[in-house]
Amino acid sequence: MPRLDKILSNLKYGSRKDVRNLIKKGSVLVNNDIVKVFDMQVDPTYDKISVNGKPLFLKENVILSFYKPKGFLSSHKDSLHLTLFEWIKEPYQRLDLKIAGRLDLDSEGLMILTTDGDLIHRITHPKKHLDKIYEVILDKDVEEASLEPLKIGVLLKDPHGETYNAVAKDLVCRNEKCRIVIDEGKFHQVKLMFKKIGYEVLNLKRIQIGNLKLNLEPGQYQEINIEDIFGDKDDGN
Repeated sequence: MPRLDKILSNLKYGSRKDVRNLIKKGSVLVNNDIVKVFDMQVDPTYDKISVNGKPLFLKENVILSFYKPKGFLSSHKDSLHLTLFEWIKEPYQRLDLKIAGRLDLDSEGLMILTTDGDLIHRITHPKKHLDKIYEVILDKDVEEASLEPLKIGVLLKDPHGETYNAVAKDLVCRNEKCRIVIDEGKFHQVKLMFKKIGYEVLNLKRIQIGNLKLNLEPGQYQEINIEDIFGDKDDGN
């Protein structure tokens, strides 16, 4: 079983020294009893732990859907920009949430945050072919014939200089607005696809990942289940 001081440190209550000071003050209770032993072993599944009167949130795998607004970086910390984690509050802000599929600083829309590393792999790995749907606004009206290369596939380079074939699984445009479906999600992929055929993306919004649709306002988030992404018949692959 894990040690109490390690659990509290992992939940961002401070360093081991900070956590031990909390325990010394009598601020930590296990099953309603004040704890005085730093290295006490606890079972998070059964033991009720509280700090300063607030129960710990100890759920093993947490998945959040989040509407990232424009102007926030898809990162935990940055010296120049605010990050999306400015929006995440208690109890989720204490968890080691990772980003499953980033969006650019000037882009918006649906993101998935989770403590489940396997889930991140399933969402982001190109070989998993999970559909992502985007709404984009371009710098000019679209000529239908110009879209054909995207439906067949255009060659792009990733940040490592590796060439890949980027294909629009579905693409519908009206005037300067388009809805595009891809099953990868490499660095700047959608923007680069349109640039390849002579258009600049002025606005990009992700509206769906797998079965999960964006149903939030900018900055909002909610806890979801894995079935919300992959469907009721999810086989874990």
